[in-house]
Amino acid sequence: MQKTWLITGVSSGLGRLLAEKALTRGDRVIGTSRSEDALADLRARHRETLRIVAMDLKDPASVRAAVDRAFGTVPRIDLVVSNAGYGLLGAAEEASDAQVRDIIDTNLIGSITLIQAALPHLRSQGGGRILQVSSEGGQIAYPAFSLYHATKWGIEGFVDSVAQEVAPFGIAFTLVEPGPARTSFGDNLARTRPLAAYEGTPADRIREALHGSWVIKGDPDRMTDAMIRLADQDPPLPKRLVLGAEAYAGVRKALAGRIDELDRQKHIAETADFTEEELARL
Repeated sequence: MQKTWLITGVSSGLGRLLAEKALTRGDRVIGTSRSEDALADLRARHRETLRIVAMDLKDPASVRAAVDRAFGTVPRIDLVVSNAGYGLLGAAEEASDAQVRDIIDTNLIGSITLIQAALPHLRSQGGGRILQVSSEGGQIAYPAFSLYHATKWGIEGFVDSVAQEVAPFGIAFTLVEPGPARTSFGDNLARTRPLAAYEGTPADRIREALHGSWVIKGDPDRMTDAMIRLADQDPPLPKRLVLGAEAYAGVRKALAGRIDELDRQKHIAETADFTEEELARL
């Protein structure tokens, strides 16, 4: 059965691969990009099933207009894939006000606005699925990526809450959490101006590693295959889909560490409450 996808950030990376695969199997795709002229090669091959809608993720009015336009062109959109975003490399202290605002506007506020704009349409059509592309960086954190992590941890908390709000309407969410993959993500990193004080620190070592011989194992082709399978999966959907062996190992280690630390604080947590006797006197 043909599905209709709304995919943001289709110009490159996982967004483009996902659009290509959906189109190849006979689905319909409405993709967003800053220009409606994007993906000329794909539009030439899929004239009837691919449409590009211009959208500036940093402009809430543009996001809402693009989403309204997309839903207005087809009877139903089955899957909304919120995929656009970028990374900022550098220590938090090095980031300018403009860099902080830009990445939050794009990765976090842009994704929030997209979801807000899609929900009324999904409710009115009786449900649908939203795949929010996050990152392993939505559950773990590396030095030199603090602002990127702020956006990913932020969108994960937002989606966790909204998923509970809209479940009665048949709207399901999955946070897709890829590890490092061989896409253009690294080439498109924004960078802070390095401070001498951070030479030799963990943030500096991460910066150097990205220029070195770090082997990236993540295959974007296999990652998008997993996303296609998720689109076809019967409910309930997983709340999170971790992609990549390194991502799995890193997230598992981080979660185990948090549970261990939490358990060591159990007594402290419990002693922060009123006692039953005190509550009875209040």
